[in-house]
Order: sequence, then structure tokens, then C-alpha cells
Amino acid sequence: MTASTRSAVLSLYTRVFRIARAWQAQTGIMSDTETERRDIVQEARSLFRQNQQLTDQESIKRCIEECEARIEIGLHYRNPYPRATYLPPLGLATQRGRRLRAQQRLRKQAKPIYLQSHDDT
Repeated sequence: MTASTRSAVLSLYTRVFRIARAWQAQTGIMSDTETERRDIVQEARSLFRQNQQLTDQESIKRCIEECEARIEIGLHYRNPYPRATYLPPLGLATQRGRRLRAQQRLRKQAKPIYLQSHDDT
């Protein structure tokens, strides 16, 4: 990892924690605010640790773009959780054969950048 990449990652990491510290839930209820703050911190820690061993510059760049997108979406919608994604048309293919592989490929292509770290969608 180059020095500029390292500084970009570290600045994103601290930015997420600053956002979490100042986060206010839309409901205005303090327990909701605390829950959302805790979720932001846990999600950031787990994703940064998961991607800590990356050495490929392209992979690191994609992760940085994903983090920036998730920050902007979270701040814009005042929602700390990733937005839902929907299956592409004909999303419920049979469980084997060519159609399944085609559907898996479509799902991978349809996955937005802010959800690239999640494999369960």
C-alpha cells in the first residue's frame, strides 16, 4: 500500500468514527441514536479489518469508493444501514444449470458499489 493510499484509508476510517460520534437518529430517541452509533462503529471496524490484508491497488481503490459511497448515502438519507437491493428480472431461476449461472452473473453485475463487501445479497 502506498503512502497516499494509506493516508486515504486512515482518513476515511477516522471520518466514519467522527460521523458515528455526531450521529443522530431520525426518530430523535436517544436509544435509537445509541444503537445506530454502535452499529456504525461495528460495521466500520468489521469491514476495515476484513479488508486490512488487501495489497492490490484496484481492490483497495474499490473499497475506498465503496466506503465513500456508503458515507454519502448514509448522510443523505440519514440512515446508517445499507439500502436494499432488488433482484434483476427473472431473479428466481432454477437451482442448477445454465440459468442459475446466468442469474448469479446478473446478480453480481446488479450489485451496487456500496454493497460490494456484502456477500449475502
